[in-house]
Amino acid sequence: MDHTLILKKLGHILMSYKPLPTYLKIKSSKINGQGLFTEKDIKKSKVLGITHVKNKSKAFENGVIRTPLGGFINHSDKPNCKLYETDMGFYLSTTKDIKTGDELTVTYEWYSV
Repeated sequence: MDHTLILKKLGHILMSYKPLPTYLKIKSSKINGQGLFTEKDIKKSKVLGITHVKNKSKAFENGVIRTPLGGFINHSDKPNCKLYETDMGFYLSTTKDIKTGDELTVTYEWYSV
């Protein structure tokens, strides 16, 4: 087994991970505390990234580890994004066109609001 190749691949994966897309920023929210805001227009059905990674140990609430993308998105009864599940975890996708400056929101299903 070539450990050098494995380390190079792992390093590439770690170096390519971004906690948030460059056009999303964490700012003060009128909804609650801090939220995610876009610095550019985003089209409907755009996948923004992974919000929660599944963890089989169940050591984490709801069996997932929350990423920054999942940690700062606020609840709305009229959301502009949704979560969808894969084998690895949950991803965030837009459900409508979002304008520059808008806050990204989802309807919470795991947490009380």
